[in-house]
Amino acid sequence: MAVTIRWLGHSAYALNIDGHKLLVDPFVSGNPMAKAVAKDLDAEVILLTHAHGDHVGDSVEIAKRTGALVVCNFEMGDWYTQHGVQNVYQGNPGGTYRNDWMSAKWTIAFHSSSFPDGTYGGQPNGFVIRGGGAVIYHAGDTCLFSDMRLIGDEGLDVALLPIGDCFTMGIDDSIKAVELLRPRIVSPMHYNTFPPIEQDVGAWAERVTAETEAEPVVLEPDGEMTL
Repeated sequence: MAVTIRWLGHSAYALNIDGHKLLVDPFVSGNPMAKAVAKDLDAEVILLTHAHGDHVGDSVEIAKRTGALVVCNFEMGDWYTQHGVQNVYQGNPGGTYRNDWMSAKWTIAFHSSSFPDGTYGGQPNGFVIRGGGAVIYHAGDTCLFSDMRLIGDEGLDVALLPIGDCFTMGIDDSIKAVELLRPRIVSPMHYNTFPPIEQDVGAWAERVTAETEAEPVVLEPDGEMTL
């Protein structure tokens, strides 16, 4: 069993789970950090944390081209169906999507959620992803919240956490999040894409090492880690 996590920049990831392809928040076109091109991305499943344009990204085009299943909250699912995406699985926090090679459990996230056209995007969320023998938490866009301790009880191998501040938790609160989540590895996201979320990721990694038990893994855009 093997899992490869490829960071596309911002909060976008391409995961390979035992040869199966999963995308999370595939914001590539218009993403100044991204080296990948949307037309080259393949997926069997696309997970979406919320409806903001920097997370929905290229998901409609990719889903239509590949036939991938879009997994998202209820209100987002209605929007995707109305925009011609045929394969949609709708859920909400507490629920779990399952297939024969992975599962994705919706978690809460504290943020806002609306599509670029102004349509309400429902409850923002994160995901606990299980597959290939690994447990991965993608926090989505969120502030720090104390129930991260419960998410940590899932036994996380990797936590993907926003550190950009302004729209999500910043570095200080991300350190507290690591303490609550207790992952084996933590990797930063949602930073340095735009001026309001610029951060010193090296300083962040030093604090993770000094103040928590987790191993910080800082990926460059298009960089990978294998579990």
